[in-house]
Amino acid sequence: MQVYLVGGAVRDELLGLKVKDRDWVVVGATPKEMLANGFKQVGADFPVFLHPRTREEYALARTERKQGRGYHGFTVYSAPDVTLEQDLRRRDLTVNAMAKTEGGDLVDPFDGQRDIEDRKLRHVSEAFTEDPLRILRIARFAARFRPLGFSVCDQTMALMQSMVDSGEVDQLVPERVWQEFKRALHEKAPEAFFEVLRDCGALSVLIPEIEPSHAFSEAMETLQCVHNQADADTDERFAALLSPLEESVALARAKALKAPNDCQNLARLVTAFTAQIRGIDAQQPEAKVLLDLLDQADFWRRPERFSALLRVLECSLPGDSGPLSLLRKASEAASGVDPKVLLAQGYKGKELGSAIRTERMKRICDAVATTND
Repeated sequence: MQVYLVGGAVRDELLGLKVKDRDWVVVGATPKEMLANGFKQVGADFPVFLHPRTREEYALARTERKQGRGYHGFTVYSAPDVTLEQDLRRRDLTVNAMAKTEGGDLVDPFDGQRDIEDRKLRHVSEAFTEDPLRILRIARFAARFRPLGFSVCDQTMALMQSMVDSGEVDQLVPERVWQEFKRALHEKAPEAFFEVLRDCGALSVLIPEIEPSHAFSEAMETLQCVHNQADADTDERFAALLSPLEESVALARAKALKAPNDCQNLARLVTAFTAQIRGIDAQQPEAKVLLDLLDQADFWRRPERFSALLRVLECSLPGDSGPLSLLRKASEAASGVDPKVLLAQGYKGKELGSAIRTERMKRICDAVATTND
């Protein structure tokens, strides 16, 4: 039985990056032997075990063979006669197909170290085409490693284009696509993810609405701006991606991608507010318009989402800082209205609601007047 450190841990060590997760491959062992050594089996489709002390994953060496379309239908073979090279051959990229012995020696049958030096993302073998999800993974690695100078090599890009042309990407289910999108939106250069998808043709299948050059440029600029806000959540990043679209189009695409409700709602608000913000006269703003926008955003119950909305709009509408500043000032002024005070004054029911709105309007008028002065 031989144990090897594999995959991302080896790659990141060679890149001088901090290793977060360590995965291991075991050659020449059976599930029975692993269990006898105290490992706990967790894999259902193929034998994966947790180390009894470190809880790191140890997988028995295996091969895979495609039986159908899409990313389903793989036949997995795992036995003591599967070699390390056979296991590494099934992996996606050469930089992920390296291993280290327990003594620290590098095992690199597909020249992954050379591709690290050349800053290239290259497929290991033609078996790459068997799993369309790998197109998204390659794009995500491009987003992660672009700051280090990595790019997808021409041969791999051509292979990805052929997969798109053959309809493989159409087989991906929205849930799997969303998981890759979510991870990509938080990578170091998220715009690279969508650029790779555009260049191989997959963007026209997954988000065709932002493929036109003007929409794509706006989406990437907004996404980069939001990304630079280090604490930006997924909903803000996703709303930035769809920000050039009309409200109904953005919402339809968000639903098609099976994005979570918070992402759908913020994307809807960003696209709905875009035209309305542009319609505000910063020199002569109407308090009613500002109050209506606060109502539309459900500011009173969801102030955190309203703040997220403003952050995205500040990136998507950089030339409209005046109206956005007014909207922020209006929210600060109106939020000071305390319904309990009006209740104590005898207002109830509909009269209370009317009194709250009147007081909010008055405070917004005063705030706007102060701004204009």
